[in-house]
Amino acid sequence: MNLFQQARRCLDCADPTAKCELTDQLVQALGEGRVSREAVEPVQAIGEPGRPARPGLVAPRELARRRTGSVEGRASLLHAIAHIEFNAINLAWDAVYRFRDMPGEYYRDWARVAGEEALHFRLLCGRMQDLGYAYGDFDAHNGLWESACDTAHDPLVRMALVPRVLEARGLDVTPAIMQRLGKSGDQASVAVLEVILRDEIGHVEIGTRWYRYLCRQRGLDAERTFIELLERYMKGRVKGPFHLEARRQAGFNEQELADLEKLANKK
Repeated sequence: MNLFQQARRCLDCADPTAKCELTDQLVQALGEGRVSREAVEPVQAIGEPGRPARPGLVAPRELARRRTGSVEGRASLLHAIAHIEFNAINLAWDAVYRFRDMPGEYYRDWARVAGEEALHFRLLCGRMQDLGYAYGDFDAHNGLWESACDTAHDPLVRMALVPRVLEARGLDVTPAIMQRLGKSGDQASVAVLEVILRDEIGHVEIGTRWYRYLCRQRGLDAERTFIELLERYMKGRVKGPFHLEARRQAGFNEQELADLEKLANKK
């Protein structure tokens, strides 16, 4: 079994159930040492990943506000998170497929991320089903995958901006979402988000670790380069407030946290 071919197969699969099953199979095969990392074909240009016809993709401003006071509102909120997790499966496999010549641990790390994102997606779909809804019942936006396209040329840029900026934002906002759901009496959804928050700290830490590895490899100052990349690709726009303890657990140091606070407070 070839890792890059199978990662591409997971990435291209449009059926969510099958994508999760293929992910589980590849993660298991990699863990059992049944996977080769021989580059049997060149990397293809990044395109659209496999996904179902629904949900429809719209601009973020077109999405309705997700209120937790109703069953539909809670389902809509869970759907938005499920869509992020579905995209995160694709992002993890793209990080495996696209960036060759990395150490073996890199591929094991990102395969593990893919497997955990698939678990999160299933947990959220199960909770939505409890509420009478399914993935695809609400519109979604494509921002996370657009970031994959913007960073497809360089693993350092991908590691800096996708796990450490976009996915790290989930560390900041998830506790408040859990609080809102708890106030609505939805402890079952809170329990799902507790699992997701715990795992996502680990995913951001993986991004941090490989970002710093690539900075060392290229002789770059990791803190200064991170801010330069934020300025270049995101015009220095970052949102606070930050869940500082979760970010520390995910590998952010005090200088980085201070720099993020400064950017977030910049007028």
